Amino acid sequence: MTNAPFELKGRSVYVAGHRGMVGSALVRRLAGEDVKLVTADRREVDLCNQAAVFDWFAKVRPQVVFLAAAKVGGIVANNTLRADFIYDNIAIAANVIHAAHRNGAEKLMFLGSSCIYPKLAPQPLREESVLTGPLEPTNEPYALATPRGIKIAEPPRSQYGCDFISVMPTNLYGPGDNYHPEMSHVVAALIRRFHEAKVSGAKGVVVWGTGTPRREFLYVDDMADACVHLMKTYSGAGLINIGTGEDITIAEFARVVAEVVGYSGEISFDTSRPDGTPRKLLDVSRLAGLGWRATTSLEDGLKRAYAAYQAAQLAAQ
Repeated sequence: MTNAPFELKGRSVYVAGHRGMVGSALVRRLAGEDVKLVTADRREVDLCNQAAVFDWFAKVRPQVVFLAAAKVGGIVANNTLRADFIYDNIAIAANVIHAAHRNGAEKLMFLGSSCIYPKLAPQPLREESVLTGPLEPTNEPYALATPRGIKIAEPPRSQYGCDFISVMPTNLYGPGDNYHPEMSHVVAALIRRFHEAKVSGAKGVVVWGTGTPRREFLYVDDMADACVHLMKTYSGAGLINIGTGEDITIAEFARVVAEVVGYSGEISFDTSRPDGTPRKLLDVSRLAGLGWRATTSLEDGLKRAYAAYQAAQLAAQ
């Protein structure tokens, strides 16, 4: 691991995927840095289109790149849109990383996902466990695309000396999350379900799965702060986990969400729905060694996420 102070001040910084939950959090965090922020929506450049990406990079030539663009979803989306997930995510990673190298980007950060770890890898998940065993089948296409992104980012470093790094955030939640009733991640799904139950006066809410899997959750603005910290302080070929280092059962988590939302009805579990990986907790010792720890508690983060959800609901009316 190498500490190599990198100055963001005064540089042009491109956030790929700036409209997503992760990208928008990075945009919020970078507002506190003296940078020239660069963004482009899909109408300006389709990141799956190699020619369009190469042309855009040649014209704009950003000095720093946060690659947060990806096709993402919850357990159902991952399991049903398998072809879309693997193609789009490999294409995005290959196009952006190669274009950044060709056009002289000084530093690039590839943001992956902790779902790349083997289903039964030792807990907590250490960075060295990537690709050491079978993946969770329900999100395998997305999970397979992520290590390919890591591997695409590595050769420019070894062959050309490019300062390209990779980070693996844990399960994220917060403003800008996807609240689709079938395609969302567990946090957004439960916030929506408990909110709608509270509004309708429903006596009970059904949570998918057995409730026994353990998960780690990180507020997305904490993740963005960690990414900026790592962009400034880390330069190495090895990936870095980003998380809290703490986990909770889905059943316990559901009760916390219900309390934050203000729902007091019954909570039951649909055991016919898939659980996914039994446990997913990241080892964050490398990150801590670089001087960063999460500061937002789960309850405070959920309160902020719920407030953002309510604001979005009002804006849509």
